[in-house]
Amino acid sequence: MSAGGPPRAALEAAARVVHAAIAPTPQYCWPLLSTRVGAEVWVKHENHTPTGAFKVRGGLVLLERLKRERPDLAGVVSATRGNHGQSLAFAGRRHGLRTVIVVPHGNSRDKNAAMRAWGAELIEHGRDFDEARLHAAQIASEQGLELIGPFMPDLVAGVGSYAMELYAGAPALDAVYAPIGCGSGICGLIAWRDALGLATRIVGVVSAHADCYAQSFEAGRPIETESANTFADGMAVRVPVPEALDAIRAGAERIIRVTDDEVRAAMRHFFHDTHNLVEGAGAAALAALMKDGAQTGERFAVIASGGNIDREMYLEALGSDPCG
Repeated sequence: MSAGGPPRAALEAAARVVHAAIAPTPQYCWPLLSTRVGAEVWVKHENHTPTGAFKVRGGLVLLERLKRERPDLAGVVSATRGNHGQSLAFAGRRHGLRTVIVVPHGNSRDKNAAMRAWGAELIEHGRDFDEARLHAAQIASEQGLELIGPFMPDLVAGVGSYAMELYAGAPALDAVYAPIGCGSGICGLIAWRDALGLATRIVGVVSAHADCYAQSFEAGRPIETESANTFADGMAVRVPVPEALDAIRAGAERIIRVTDDEVRAAMRHFFHDTHNLVEGAGAAALAALMKDGAQTGERFAVIASGGNIDREMYLEALGSDPCG
């Protein structure tokens, strides 16, 4: 995919596919959260999708096309930490496609259970996402399955439908903060911002403990990191996707690093100020906005990209500061 992203016609077609299967998610301006930040803040609630994360949108678009163009397709295989896998399993059930998902050892139990419930065949392999991704490629070759990567034009166009909803449903935004895993979500935001001719700034957010995209953004070339050990598993990526990096460097203003402690604090703020359960990656955008220091009079949006987190991890985040 070029740095320019999918054309508007492709974005609109993808949105129609998404909305035929799931309802738009809300965007709310929560007064307590805005007071805490010191500026008007809108939250795009992708934790309210059927799978609890924005990724479901991309899977619907990709598998709809594959099934339409190749009715005899044997199935698909992909690697994930959870939300991408739920997306493919959800769409695979809808389109009658076998879905094989590879997760690293030690992956979220709750996300694993959800993927199985949607119908995925789950395989545990590797120490992290990037090792699981290599094993998924091997399975694709051995079993004749379609290998689904973490970043593809259909995925970007599909998840971009949340950006369309946000830009249409909120007043004019000065900046949007979005977490970066492999990059489809922020690239969808950039694509729709450009398609609509808006001046909204896009700010990417990564974990300080898994910052390959921040390093790569700053260096102007892909840089791999040795580890990606972060509480926010949706951002636990060691190897940037070159196509995503190109689009982010072309369309994002900058990338901010947030620590696990800052993410946990943002999770507590979501709970106290909005009564929403938001996972680590989903709270990262708020953590970055608070770290950045909002300017009074400006209007911001943060992407609550998902709400899938194991009970023990969530309780740990909530319990670390009872005052919020």
